[in-house]
Amino acid sequence: MDLVKTLTEQQLKPDLPRLNIGDTVRIHVKIKEGNRERIQIFEGTIIARKHGGIQETITVRRMSYGVGVEKVFPVHSPHIAQFVTVRRGRVRRAKLYYLRGRVGKRAKVKEDI
Repeated sequence: MDLVKTLTEQQLKPDLPRLNIGDTVRIHVKIKEGNRERIQIFEGTIIARKHGGIQETITVRRMSYGVGVEKVFPVHSPHIAQFVTVRRGRVRRAKLYYLRGRVGKRAKVKEDI
């Protein structure tokens, strides 16, 4: 059991910023196309965090051309180059699934100063 624990601790990213529910983040994802590699940015609001340790994931939601898009990102994945926090959100829920049914200004999260 300790062997598995030590192997997973080696894979954890040590320099993660504080990622909370309601924060607007910019995620730099490494995309491999053929033999080239580029970085694509996905910016949105964190609506959920699940699991812990090496299996930790965050669900990020954004509006793209009037359609809500959600992606689940493994936090410690080698395909994630960087997390950048754009703004902090002030929320009172652990999961923000209620944002799925809202449009416009009602879908915004208040900023935490």
